[in-house]
Amino acid sequence: MKKHLNTLFVTTQGAYLAKDGETVAVRIDGGVALRVPLHTLASIVCFGNVGCSPFLMGFCGERDVGLSFLTENGRFLARVQGPVSGNVLLRREQYRRADDPAFSAAVAGACVLGKVANSRTVLLRALRDHGDKVDAPALQEGIDRLGAAIRRLQGELALDEVRGVEGDAARVYFNTFDHLIIRDKDHFFMRRRSRRPPLDRINCLLSFLYTLVVNDMRSALESVGLDPAVGYLHRDRPGRAGLALDLMEEFRPMADRLALSLVNLGQLQQGDFAVSDGGAVRMSDTARKTLLVAYQKRKQEEMVHPFLEERMSLGLFFHTQALLFARYLRDELDGYPPVIWK
Repeated sequence: MKKHLNTLFVTTQGAYLAKDGETVAVRIDGGVALRVPLHTLASIVCFGNVGCSPFLMGFCGERDVGLSFLTENGRFLARVQGPVSGNVLLRREQYRRADDPAFSAAVAGACVLGKVANSRTVLLRALRDHGDKVDAPALQEGIDRLGAAIRRLQGELALDEVRGVEGDAARVYFNTFDHLIIRDKDHFFMRRRSRRPPLDRINCLLSFLYTLVVNDMRSALESVGLDPAVGYLHRDRPGRAGLALDLMEEFRPMADRLALSLVNLGQLQQGDFAVSDGGAVRMSDTARKTLLVAYQKRKQEEMVHPFLEERMSLGLFFHTQALLFARYLRDELDGYPPVIWK
């Protein structure tokens, strides 16, 4: 099993990363603010105006350390990658299977099943833990409708039918999401899902977290030799990591729960966000750092993998799911087993 390593998040604007022996040196205002041994890192993620030396880029490529560049708000810009790893036969099989409608529908169905089941668990936990503070009938209705979606996904559906179920389930879930927010409802609320740009604080949090999740999934897929761009639920589109988006679906509710915890526990507050004249919402540097620390801690928590029945850190689940998908492509598994939280 691959060792779970850390991710270095660099958010200070104007920072410059350089190779210093076997370490990454983070330089700010002409001085070295931090040195991190590269062997302790799985990836480096830079937000906004952060520079990097070509020597460090090459070093990361040689050591298989992912180096990604995002905007301050978390939109993916680019990724530096070393030589493509893995078996070319595996990637060729991935490409062939993407042209098979039945196989694509099966993969899409499994990914959406994981997403819907885990979304339902988020509602169940809210009802259990905060039943006296939430609209219990509304949550129960959402739970029942998501349960119906799960039953439908367990049948054989065409790809368009899977997408239809996913769309309906997402509407049910996000129409219920506002009931899960129990603190400072005047400033934290979910009226509808908005992305580019996010139009409220909750959507801002979710969009940022989803970017972190898809970046981790993309790194995991590359590490086992799969092409993150060729998906099954998310079809080919220039610049889109289709397979990473497919396999991240089951992890979206994990990000949702983290966003809710940060708000409901008061770790993020109204003043941590700025609203532009056009309505777009942005996080402050302080809020971004709070979120990144919480995300890193969440990935270090240990859980039992429901399929392998092995205890591991949550951060390793991304790599494990990539390995399981590779086994599915090799016909070593009868189907792709999504992570379904309990």
